[in-house]
Amino acid sequence: MPSAPSTPVDYLARSNERYDALGYPPYRWALDHSTPPFHALTKPLNTCRVGLVSSGGSYVVGQAAFHFRDDISYRAIPTETASSHVRVTHFAYNTDDARQDPNCVLPLRSLRTLVEEGVIGSLAPNALSFVGGIYSSRRCREVLAPRIVEELVAQECDAVLLVPV
Repeated sequence: MPSAPSTPVDYLARSNERYDALGYPPYRWALDHSTPPFHALTKPLNTCRVGLVSSGGSYVVGQAAFHFRDDISYRAIPTETASSHVRVTHFAYNTDDARQDPNCVLPLRSLRTLVEEGVIGSLAPNALSFVGGIYSSRRCREVLAPRIVEELVAQECDAVLLVPV
């Protein structure tokens, strides 16, 4: 197993390089310097229901694949879904590894293990996945994010694992 990098990864620079290589217009980053609210857990993690949200473009066999870069839809993936039924499509990263093992962008297997070991209480019924790299930060902020939050609240999540890709 490779060792962890000794210096932090500059994700903005890395993302810019990827977008440049794809021939897309330069990505204009939406910067928000406000401090997001912090909410401490009110109960032990081993009693919490944990949700999973990934920007890796995962979907289940039978669901529509993501087709374009400004797609602001998401897919609900039952958390008991076998890895062999998860597919991945994305325009902004090489999906070869994710197609071989979808758990690298949608870590359902690891989360189910954490439930079995009693580290977390339970998983939300559905993981949520969308395609990252949405050019319209306004549409992401005003449409996609509220829909995802609504879904997480409906699933009664106490905590959420966010997996950015």
